[in-house]
Amino acid sequence: MQFPSLSQLIPILQTAIGPVILISGVGLILLTMTNRLGQTVNRIRNLNDNLTKANATDRIKVLAQIQILFRRARLIRLAISLAAASALIVSVLIIVLFFMALWQIEIAWIIALLFIVSMACLIFSLIVFLYDVNRSLAALALELSGDEPPDRQNLANDKNI
Repeated sequence: MQFPSLSQLIPILQTAIGPVILISGVGLILLTMTNRLGQTVNRIRNLNDNLTKANATDRIKVLAQIQILFRRARLIRLAISLAAASALIVSVLIIVLFFMALWQIEIAWIIALLFIVSMACLIFSLIVFLYDVNRSLAALALELSGDEPPDRQNLANDKNI
């Protein structure tokens, strides 16, 4: 096998490096999501510290908030996992593009499949992230409404805490 000359290698590198822009964008999305996860985890820790000082009524409210925040943290974790999978698949796509161009192999369906799977992961990640944002606003509305917290039976039966 003969390696390409420098003048032939430069367009190959340009083709393979193009999807790096996508990785950069996904990286910024991941930064936002991890910050949101960190804030959620810190809020859970703060509420957990307040749990020991709370009276019976406040304890139920705090447990309900922890429950909601824990569910949101799991949603954010799922969104982060999907976004990270998208970036990893794009990385594989870059390697595949480079080797296909280097070895002059044309199997377009592999490139298309990797790109489609990467975009599907990113789309689902963003959908889950938007769902979390909506859940956080719904939880805030519930907290501000002053409604009674869920009854103790529902909290005791929830296996997510």
